[in-house]
Amino acid sequence: MGDHRPLPQVETRIDPLRILVTRRWPHAVEQALANKFDVTFNSDDKPLSKKELASAMGEFDVLCPTVSDTIDAEVIAGGDRVRLIANYGVGFDHIDVAAATAKDIAVTNTPGVLTDATADLALTLMLMATRRAGEGERELRAGRWTGWGPTHMVGSALKDKVLGCVGFGRIGQATAARAHHGFGMKVAYYARREMPQASEVSGTFYPDLEQLLAVSDVVSLHIPGGPETANLIDAAALAAMKPGSYLINTARGGVVDHEALAEALRSGQLAGAGLDVYPAEPQVPECLLGLENVVLLPHLGSANAETREAMGMRALANVEAFAASLPLPDKVA
Repeated sequence: MGDHRPLPQVETRIDPLRILVTRRWPHAVEQALANKFDVTFNSDDKPLSKKELASAMGEFDVLCPTVSDTIDAEVIAGGDRVRLIANYGVGFDHIDVAAATAKDIAVTNTPGVLTDATADLALTLMLMATRRAGEGERELRAGRWTGWGPTHMVGSALKDKVLGCVGFGRIGQATAARAHHGFGMKVAYYARREMPQASEVSGTFYPDLEQLLAVSDVVSLHIPGGPETANLIDAAALAAMKPGSYLINTARGGVVDHEALAEALRSGQLAGAGLDVYPAEPQVPECLLGLENVVLLPHLGSANAETREAMGMRALANVEAFAASLPLPDKVA
């Protein structure tokens, strides 16, 4: 399952708390953990099996998983020692929070620190989809490009178009700010309530999802995963979208019905889509792989060095608070 990686220590006192880090984290974070705690790292950096994760529940005090780990009720029932699940990431729909709470296991996440990185990637996908950048690169690399032409691979501009944000939390707001101030887009949003922060981007509130979809040229998803949002963007939602519009998803793969999305892309109801997340990663829905008008990225939302280290340090802060019997800064359950 892993090993104790020897790392230079700058402190002599090691807390007896036993910690399992399920995947490799940035070196600075691993070193900070190793300087303070008895830590086991997954040196192979391969996702652990459910059997290994279940076994860890009885061997460690703290489990530090990532989105690639399914911490369901069966895993949580595997042992009685873990008292904290310190997730590396803001989303926690891969953790059965109810099962953890039933066993008096605290769950934390790492909010805030990946807002900018994810918003940047949402704009990356937006530009790649609307300007057909993925198609263009594939054409060029395959040697099919015959030269510039007035009608060659014409895409869509963003200026004066409507960005519809489904969800308007930190990442939705950051995406809207970039789109509005950087690209001159108009902003509309769907949320549980009207958000005062929307005034910074002259955002229009839509309490009804279908109405938002109908007015948006680009729809960007910024909602948590889980049963409440499963397949929220289904065939009916896609049919409600403006013909020739675009769908961007940096949230969770499970919020989109990908078979319905593929059909909407094939039919031309949607001009394009940009996706960074999928329901059963690392598998990508096969129905999308042969389509030219969808950009597919391998879950890169938080993938810059500064953000990944900040995520680890945020997780570490929760572990330190737990070890000191202090309130957990980012407790979700």
